[in-house]
Amino acid sequence: MTFHEVRFPDNISRGARGGPERRTQIVELASGAEERNASWANSRRRYDVAYGIRRADDLAAVVAFFEARNGRLHGFRFKDWADFKSCLPSQTGLDLLQPSGKAYGQPDDFSNRPGVYAASDALWAMMYALRGPAAQGQMDMCLRFKTRDGWSSPRYFYALGAAAGWAGPAQDLMAPGWVHVLGREGFEPSPPYRHPQFGWVQELHWVRPAPVIPVMRVAVRPPDFPLPVDVYDVERIRARSASDPWGFPWRGD
Repeated sequence: MTFHEVRFPDNISRGARGGPERRTQIVELASGAEERNASWANSRRRYDVAYGIRRADDLAAVVAFFEARNGRLHGFRFKDWADFKSCLPSQTGLDLLQPSGKAYGQPDDFSNRPGVYAASDALWAMMYALRGPAAQGQMDMCLRFKTRDGWSSPRYFYALGAAAGWAGPAQDLMAPGWVHVLGREGFEPSPPYRHPQFGWVQELHWVRPAPVIPVMRVAVRPPDFPLPVDVYDVERIRARSASDPWGFPWRGD
């Protein structure tokens, strides 16, 4: 399956009914007790667009859209009008970035601190903004290396994860997004550290322990990204990174 970067007609999806579903198996035992098991790790969404078709032209548009996707062969975007914001429905946008309280499992201490993370390099910020819903993982790097003449210019690596056997281009795993611009106040830069493979390095990211309000946001699209994008097997790289945390990017073949 490949993903088509196109959205189902808004004038029809606005009238659709549906939303998230979960599949739970319930088995009643002879004792009267119940055993419940979740078949899906996450919810899946189902919509009935028949309620949004009000004219013959609407029906023709749905049929044409269906044929262009070869039925169920290709994925596409669908706007859920009840759940399409990163904020409350009454709000107008992403007004506040909250600190993350989780550890990211990185080998260096700084990258596991709770807080709001930001990049001082625009290309690195774009890597996160352009990851599409079809991507199952992401590997990225923006490093400066210590040399005899001082710190090098930034070096980049960007790869998106897919299931084994993926044959599509990396661009099918990308999607338009937004880069949020933040003020520098309250942010602390990542200090240099010694990497077993690369020597002394400095990552161009910053962390702030408190919430922050974006100054502005900038729309970005996959064609805007000027660097190569790789694709990797999620399960294979996950196993390699678990056995060798410092072995980034764990390619070896």
